[in-house]
Amino acid sequence: MTPEQKIIVRETWQQVVPIADRAAAMFYDRLFETDPTVRALFASTDMAAQRDKLVAMLGTAVSNLANLETLLPAVEALGRRHVSYGVADAHYESVGAALLWSLEQGLGDAWLADAAEAWGTAYAVLSGVMRSAAAAEKAAA
Repeated sequence: MTPEQKIIVRETWQQVVPIADRAAAMFYDRLFETDPTVRALFASTDMAAQRDKLVAMLGTAVSNLANLETLLPAVEALGRRHVSYGVADAHYESVGAALLWSLEQGLGDAWLADAAEAWGTAYAVLSGVMRSAAAAEKAAA
């Protein structure tokens, strides 16, 4: 990620924070709509608590983009944990699409091409780390 992309992600996230719960609800609604296979992974999940976890995780990631080396161990651990939840590699594509769609809906006119590119890059970097950690976890099992 470029320094400019990190700034764009941080600034647009600040615009999402006031509507974070609504954005998280839109995210899960969109995810379940576009990839029904994911719904079963949340069958016994308290979705209000899950929305809070999503927002907290995104906030932590955004806050630490400038210092990726300190963020990556937590992202790797998250990827390993997702193996036990039944997350498949293909789910990362659905999640990314739902996340970008939700941000676009939440940001409205502030969702410009540079914001879409910056968030897409941020998601690609972080989900790539998670996917690698998940693959290593599966290989070790």
